Amino acid sequence: METTTGPRSPIRCAIYLRISLDATGEQLAIQRQREDCQRIAEQRGWQIVAEFVDNSVSASDRRRARPGYDRLVEAYQAGQFDALVCWDLDRLTRQPRQLEDWIEAAEERGLLLVTANGEADLSTDAGQLFARIKASVARSEVQRKAARQRRAAAQRAEMGKPPLGVRLTGYTVSGELIGEEAKIVRKVFDRFAAGDSLRSLAAWLTESGVPTRRGQAWNPSSVRTMLTNPRYAGRAVYQGREIGKRGTWEAIVPDDTFAVVQARLADPRRRTNGYGTDRKHLGAGLYRCGVCESPVVSWSGNRYRCPSGCITRAQRGIDTFVTDHIRARLGAPDLADLLPLGESGEATEAQEEVARLRARLDRIGEDYDSGLIDGRRYQVATAKVQAELVGAEAALARLSVNTGAASLLLAADPVAAFEASPLMIRRNVIDMLAMVFLLPAPRGRRTFDEDSVVMLWRKSLAA
Repeated sequence: METTTGPRSPIRCAIYLRISLDATGEQLAIQRQREDCQRIAEQRGWQIVAEFVDNSVSASDRRRARPGYDRLVEAYQAGQFDALVCWDLDRLTRQPRQLEDWIEAAEERGLLLVTANGEADLSTDAGQLFARIKASVARSEVQRKAARQRRAAAQRAEMGKPPLGVRLTGYTVSGELIGEEAKIVRKVFDRFAAGDSLRSLAAWLTESGVPTRRGQAWNPSSVRTMLTNPRYAGRAVYQGREIGKRGTWEAIVPDDTFAVVQARLADPRRRTNGYGTDRKHLGAGLYRCGVCESPVVSWSGNRYRCPSGCITRAQRGIDTFVTDHIRARLGAPDLADLLPLGESGEATEAQEEVARLRARLDRIGEDYDSGLIDGRRYQVATAKVQAELVGAEAALARLSVNTGAASLLLAADPVAAFEASPLMIRRNVIDMLAMVFLLPAPRGRRTFDEDSVVMLWRKSLAA
């Protein structure tokens, strides 16, 4: 009895391609891997049914998503291929746990795994041993490389050099200033110190066409990341933290401005009652009810309303009245007398204390570099001075809470500067100069009554 069988179906194979870093974005390394893997499949008479690619994606961190790898796993679980071709085993995975999954697939379903370095038969003990050793060696090399990189980064920080990697907006990779970008960074700090919000700054940066370091859109979080970076104040950092040394690069932001910004960001009032958060209306949370003195809120129909219901007033006439009086006050000849820091010597003393402590940190660093003190004494002395510095900067920030808004008073044309300022800064200037109380509007009167708004100036000007 004779039997006949048809031609055997070719083995279905998938190709997986990966490179950790594609600096140019041209995928040239991926193309080289593709050509080698296609040649291997052709030599074995396998039919390529799918290709999965992860370009510029590391396999060292198991927490990092690899979209191509994830689709590869899903396809195999769905039975879409019987063989897998990759350029090298460490292109497929550097994680022992993931390797065990492929070994299990080979044992249970006979998966064929081939690399450009030769066939890796995961169905045999010897093949599994080879794969495990190779994965362990690759993993060990990743860990050694990471340790070397951490030590090199710490050394650069100790020498006051900028970290390597993605450059900081305003600087080249080597720490040289980029003039136009530095002006924008300085403006961001000044505006936030003056009372502007993270959301408003993100919108301004986007509208101005300022690119982010990674090409993504500006948002409050990315603006906050910029504002909290000590490198802009010329301070050396390691793993995002100050180490008590000055950097070798030129600072973009003065120490006192940086201190004010950090105090504003850390102020719990920003979240508990909206202090410093983005606003859409000039007087919401700023003007007060003339009956119960509670801050008014914005209400439907462009109105201000007391939370207790004492008053409900149209915004337009009130805002015009307030801004007209603020313009008049800003146009006074002795405007500089309104500067908050001029009222006492406390702020000056706080500034001097911050400067003294920072100079002390510099001297400690110089003593360590010169071998006058050892590492232990350096750490103890630095920790003590840094603790004192935190308190001094916090005191300076409290005394300088209106420093940013006060800088508007020193502008060549304060009135024009006020009108050109964003909403949050105009609110801060109003709050610095006056307290605004809204009284109930006279009944039956359709026009705005100026006597229904009371402005109490926080400091009198000479007549």
